[in-house]
Amino acid sequence: MGIAITIAIAIHNIPEGIAVSVPIYCATGNRKKALVYSFLSGLSEPLGALLAYIFLMPIISDQVFGIMFALVAGIMVFISLDELLPSAREYGEAHISTYGLVAGMAVMGISMLLFL
Repeated sequence: MGIAITIAIAIHNIPEGIAVSVPIYCATGNRKKALVYSFLSGLSEPLGALLAYIFLMPIISDQVFGIMFALVAGIMVFISLDELLPSAREYGEAHISTYGLVAGMAVMGISMLLFL
């Protein structure tokens, strides 16, 4: 399971790094600044994991993991429905964004069933 999670995080970090560095480069024209901010953005994840480990280690259990995952999933769904879909509708691609949301939920559901 650890290797699968590592691969998923690595695949996720490629477009995330591009999404951070390209707008900074386009806005400033400075490659070094884009690289530094992209690096700092990527550094926040392992730093957050380390802090969570330090503070949550005394109380960590399967129930705590379940609660944390449920909270994070709820936050992500809220952001998608409250922020991203209205923005997509504003630019005239309402149906495509809704189809993408439903397809993403289907992929997540299927992937959870495959790895039980």
